[in-house]
Amino acid sequence: MRAMYKAMERKGVKTLENSQLHNGPFHKAAVTDVQFGPMRLQQDQLQVLLVFAKEDSQSNGFCWACEKAGFTCNIARTPETALESFVDKHHDIIIIDHRHSRYFDAEALCRSIRATKPSENAVIIAVVRRQSDRDEASVMPLIAAGFTRRYVENSNIMACYNELIQLEFGEVLAQFKLRACNSLFTTLERSQEAIEITSEDHLIEYVNPAFESTMGYQKDELVGKELTEVPVNEKKSDFLDTLNSCIKTGKEWEGIYYAKNKNGDNIQQNVKIIPVFGHRGKIRHYVSICRPCNDNNKAEKQRERVQAECQTDLQTCRHKDRRKGSLDVRSTTSRGSDGSSQRRHSSMARIHSMTIEAPITKVINIINAAQENSPMPVAEALDRVLEILRTTELYSPQLGTKDEDPHTNDLVGGLMTDGSRRLSGNEYILSAKQIHPVPGFISTFSLTDIPPRIAQAMENEEKWEFNIFELETATHKRPLVYLGLKMFARFGVCSFLNCSEATLRSWLHVIESNYHAGNSYHNSTHSADVLHATAYFLSKERVKQSLDQIDEVAALIAATVHDVDHPGRTNSFLCNAGSELAILYNDTAVLESHHAALAFQLTTRDDKCNIFKNMERNEYRTLRQAIIDMVLATEMTKHFEHVNKFANSINKPLAALEESEGSIGEDDSVKNVLTTPENRILIKRMLIKCADISNPCRALEQCIEWAGRISEEYFAQTDDEKRQGLPVVMPVFDRNTCSIPKSQMGFVDYFITDMFDAWDAFADLPNVMQHLDNNFKYWKGLDERQLRSLRPPPE
Repeated sequence: MRAMYKAMERKGVKTLENSQLHNGPFHKAAVTDVQFGPMRLQQDQLQVLLVFAKEDSQSNGFCWACEKAGFTCNIARTPETALESFVDKHHDIIIIDHRHSRYFDAEALCRSIRATKPSENAVIIAVVRRQSDRDEASVMPLIAAGFTRRYVENSNIMACYNELIQLEFGEVLAQFKLRACNSLFTTLERSQEAIEITSEDHLIEYVNPAFESTMGYQKDELVGKELTEVPVNEKKSDFLDTLNSCIKTGKEWEGIYYAKNKNGDNIQQNVKIIPVFGHRGKIRHYVSICRPCNDNNKAEKQRERVQAECQTDLQTCRHKDRRKGSLDVRSTTSRGSDGSSQRRHSSMARIHSMTIEAPITKVINIINAAQENSPMPVAEALDRVLEILRTTELYSPQLGTKDEDPHTNDLVGGLMTDGSRRLSGNEYILSAKQIHPVPGFISTFSLTDIPPRIAQAMENEEKWEFNIFELETATHKRPLVYLGLKMFARFGVCSFLNCSEATLRSWLHVIESNYHAGNSYHNSTHSADVLHATAYFLSKERVKQSLDQIDEVAALIAATVHDVDHPGRTNSFLCNAGSELAILYNDTAVLESHHAALAFQLTTRDDKCNIFKNMERNEYRTLRQAIIDMVLATEMTKHFEHVNKFANSINKPLAALEESEGSIGEDDSVKNVLTTPENRILIKRMLIKCADISNPCRALEQCIEWAGRISEEYFAQTDDEKRQGLPVVMPVFDRNTCSIPKSQMGFVDYFITDMFDAWDAFADLPNVMQHLDNNFKYWKGLDERQLRSLRPPPE
């Protein structure tokens, strides 16, 4: 047998076909029957691909186990031959050696395989080294790379055989059954009867094309909505009550039902509703089969006409789409009533003939054209690319991919959404017009006569380890004016704006007085802390090379005003409560829009504090736009978009230039990357984002204090939501049960690490990253008795 391996190895892929040695109880039939609901499926002999760079006892163990189990076995020695072999034979099980990174990157190979269409039904196993209990590693990197599970190295043939048999009757069998669903979905899609599938809670989960054609709705208008939300019948709720009482015993219901299509026309339907029982014997789905009671041929004729139109369109289309599973956009827009379908068809034709195209449209058209002459594996990979590009949220990852911990999921959900949109009878009213008046007296101090205690608290303000809480105490919770005067003087803001120090001082007083001192976190101390971080980042050499003085002034002003009049509640809370601000800003970036707008209202209403009054008009408009853009960048729903754009547009080109150091014109190339208008915008956004949520990167004592303050604010919001009967946006932030260390670790894992890695690669921040690492280890090291403790460890 080993001689046969050696002979086949010269070809790059070694094959061990099923031998005729049916010895012992191991061998099984090559074809087996599988019962899947009412379907009887036939499963062919399983094929296994082993990817091992070198022959060893482990690879031999799996080879012999495959023979004993009756599986066809192929062996590949390189990633290239492995990918080629899989694309050719579509193996059911792929076992990749993950023990020796010097031979090839097992995770990269897994990603390459997962990028192919057939891999969606393949089970991929990583063979890993045996570790001690202390060195046990997480499986999350393997899962993220696309592996199904891992196998701790064990060359014993029986152990290998048992693993294969468990895979066959576990993951492989499940994937085999899922493949059979393709035929079922094809049946549903091609059925001439209108079919609707809803969940046990009457949320629409699926409608087929015939349903869309009959009712005039597009699938995206229906899926995810409750039946009571779909305007198809005024008495739908009464109908549902009657229906539930009829079928709660598990019986089918059939009868006549009047529904309104999208155009408002009444349609009499013969409807059969079938409850589908699932887990724990409960009804999990309802399948509705609808058939119009009269003019049954009308829908069929309409479908034939639509198909004829689609065929004509396909013949005249510039780039034919040969993918069988895709649906031409014009065919979907032609469904509905005769008049409206013709209008939509004509409109889409005009859109397709337009010469003005968005960049993403051009990219999709180029990929479509490239598919025409591409081999099938490439065409299928491009299919997946197109599916991704056609989504609306290109930068937002799915929640839970990094951390399944509820602390993280609640925090991410609370920060990255604008509320659950569920209405409540209660309303949280926050007046958008409420402006705190300027105090009747303003101290006339200047930088030359700051009280000694305050001056001492600001001595090391140029260092990252500057303690903002000492300044908060020294100024009796009014740190923004004092720190602002010093920071703005260091960067020559008054000179740039052509305003006096007295005007700047009045402006700082007005801004600080409109921060809520009662907020535990979003108060003027937070603003001063963000201002300090912004000034620190602006002093970094790479940042100074990138930005002009107008950018620096915009960044300092944006940091000062970025949370002015913050109510201590999140955007989600305000949207759920129907606040005036949420209504004013259409539930979109509510607080950030308010901060920016109010900042300019406060500034321009009184000449005594109008720091912009002496600016030239065009320069003021440029500065104003930069400030607004930076304040809006602090909104978290676009966090990943900002970080990804920064990394792709700045980090990667700079890294490429560094790798080719010494090339002619390198300095000019770096300058071009740093100073283009588009990249300067990305740098300023990244700068203020990092400054705004830099708490986990501060010295440990400050990090702990900030964690306590933000947690208290979230606790207060949860209390308020429960008291007012509003949806609880972050249920895990209950002051009686929440683990602050876990919430901090989740926040760092999901938001901070990647962002500061990218920012550090650009700005060079070794001390900042060291604090981040130390703080994460501190939170992780707390045992259960310390979960509620906010004290730093003893010296």
